[in-house]
Amino acid sequence: MNISPVMPTYARVDVAFERGEGAWLIATDGRRFLDFGAGIAVNALGHAHPHLVAALQQQAAKLWHTSNLYRVEGQEKLAARLVEHSFADTMFFCNSGAEAMECAIKTARRFHQAQGQKDKYRVITARGAFHGRTLATIAAGGQAKHLDGFAPVVDGFDQVAFGNLNEMRAAITPQTAAIVVEPIQGEGGIIPASADYLKGLRATADEFGLLLIFDEVQCGLGRAGKLFAYEWSGVTPDVMALAKGLGGGFPVGACLATERAAKSMTAGLHGSTFGGNPLAMAAANAVLDVMLETGFLTHVQATADHLWKLLGALVQKHPKVFAEVRGKGLMIGLKCIPPNGDVVNKAFANGLLTVVGGDNVVRLLPPLIIGAAEAEAAVAILDRAAAELAA
Repeated sequence: MNISPVMPTYARVDVAFERGEGAWLIATDGRRFLDFGAGIAVNALGHAHPHLVAALQQQAAKLWHTSNLYRVEGQEKLAARLVEHSFADTMFFCNSGAEAMECAIKTARRFHQAQGQKDKYRVITARGAFHGRTLATIAAGGQAKHLDGFAPVVDGFDQVAFGNLNEMRAAITPQTAAIVVEPIQGEGGIIPASADYLKGLRATADEFGLLLIFDEVQCGLGRAGKLFAYEWSGVTPDVMALAKGLGGGFPVGACLATERAAKSMTAGLHGSTFGGNPLAMAAANAVLDVMLETGFLTHVQATADHLWKLLGALVQKHPKVFAEVRGKGLMIGLKCIPPNGDVVNKAFANGLLTVVGGDNVVRLLPPLIIGAAEAEAAVAILDRAAAELAA
């Protein structure tokens, strides 16, 4: 047998972690790493957060799973809290960002087709986007590297340039049902949408009777310095996908919607075996307990401001390695001159975990609980890595 028992779909780094402490991970060989990847923006409260651990332990001792054939009180609690703190009136719970986006796309199609508009099913998305790994969501993202080998491409998606409102408007046809955009492109290279662009999308969706869908799987849940990234622009969508940080490491996704957008999503039209089970809801409610505490998001913004100043100085110090710093809050991209993989590898060798992104960017997605000490330690490692690369 030549194939690994674990399907070889990842080019994994040869390290295994056995435990975590806040923003730090400890490998099986004893090495300590400062985690500025956070499981790709998932471990929003770091590792082994005592409140999350206690909540999951308590729930695990009582009830793991019942299915959605019955009421799940944790869902009702979490949904009410998210409704209170967002644009949404209702939501569907699932297990991942891709599933949340699938629900969002289905909601958009159903919205129009329930009104008898059977030909309205196409969705306009932005080039450079990432919306998941299912057949529909790789088609929505439209990136050749994700579509290669999975033909035929699922029909129904039209890509336009990110940030170009004129091109977006020109792509609208009588078959268009919705517009999908990440308020901050993550996998595409940490590229924030301008407030004017998002306002233009809202106005365009209203003008043409389309649904506006935001994918906040990566940029939501405090990552951008507010509970949701759309808050910076003052623009609200009709539908929004969440996941990653929502469970703090436990698989949880959610598709949030207004009553108008979701009123035709009635019993039997969508479902999930595991989505929103008691364990997942205990984890997500525990995450919200912490994120909604007075001062939490203020701390995130203050830490982000400090980190951005340090990174600005780093870019100036190493102009042959770094071109710019971009993003919002603690969703940060370092645009690189050498291949970004080289920078990630050098940082790893010096004890810092980071993540590659599109447009030759290194993504810094630390736990939201970090403070000045962790920010300074990370930049010191990046400084050392850059000096080694330059040499």
